[in-house]
Amino acid sequence: MLKVGVIGVGSISQYHIQPYKDHPEVELVAFCDLNEQRLKKKGEEYGVSQLYTDYKELLKNKDIDAVSICTWNETHAEIGISALEAGKHVLVEKPLCTNVEEAHAFEKAARESGKTAQVGFVRRHGSNTKILKKFLDNGDLGELYYAKASVLRRLGNPGGWFSDKKRSGGGPLIDLGVHLIDLCWYLMGKPKPVSVTGNTYHSLGNRNNIQNLSFYKAADFDPARNDVEDLANALIRFENGASLFIDVSFTLHTKENEVSVKVFGDKGGAEIEPEFSIVAEKYDTILNIDPQVDHSEFNFVEAFNNEVDHFIQCCLGRSEVIAPISDGVEVMKMISAIYESAELGREVNL
Repeated sequence: MLKVGVIGVGSISQYHIQPYKDHPEVELVAFCDLNEQRLKKKGEEYGVSQLYTDYKELLKNKDIDAVSICTWNETHAEIGISALEAGKHVLVEKPLCTNVEEAHAFEKAARESGKTAQVGFVRRHGSNTKILKKFLDNGDLGELYYAKASVLRRLGNPGGWFSDKKRSGGGPLIDLGVHLIDLCWYLMGKPKPVSVTGNTYHSLGNRNNIQNLSFYKAADFDPARNDVEDLANALIRFENGASLFIDVSFTLHTKENEVSVKVFGDKGGAEIEPEFSIVAEKYDTILNIDPQVDHSEFNFVEAFNNEVDHFIQCCLGRSEVIAPISDGVEVMKMISAIYESAELGREVNL
């Protein structure tokens, strides 16, 4: 039986807590959060009696084998490293941290601990990602040389810690773009990034003046606080000649929200968002293939269930981590380089 604690019981934590609660080989034993009222409520909801407001006290609990870290980005490295040093397995929400220096320290701690350490790159665990990966691993799309991805919100700055650069590390790039960069890079075979050209824009603010259209707001939403970008775009070049273009926004004057993830190879292409499809060529004819699957789009709950189960299996020694800390380091390098390129107004070499 794996005994688990969850550090940070805000909105994303439910996608960790419920799969743990439902798993026959897990005992959910402790929660930690700075907000005592929220902590008590979550404890009552899930029947967890060991409640902490200081993560260091939770980590002293010898009964806890593993932790999920669901706190704001700025704290990921500090808590994760402490957890590994305390002998706990660690599942840390994306992004790994907020800068490359912290990422390397996190990687070192994971290596020295010998414990399972997994980054919450949840889209790697989507059923469609797994299916497409089989096609790619068997060479059906040939060599991937280009990927293109977008997550554009017309009105979707959550505010709270998401719009506080000190705690979040940035805006839509580090919150949404991290998923796109990781998913495309993973599908492309994780080629070595060599250069980045990026742009960020602070043109619209959080648009809290907008009426008659609701959107998700963080629990600590404050309309006066917003020092993160509205929009970011980037072109990432890889050592093998492949490239990745992404654009992401919290707010943009666009007609509707857009999610799109596409990869292109010399034998075929695929679209995994907004719907899963494959493009191939046979007997000089182009084929649009619609895989027959339960969910043609990304299924959020299913992917989190898969991610948490994968973490559990790794902790129990039955599987190898598919999203190790070292991958989080590489993604952090790319994100940091995009912000640097935008600030300098030129291409940055990695």
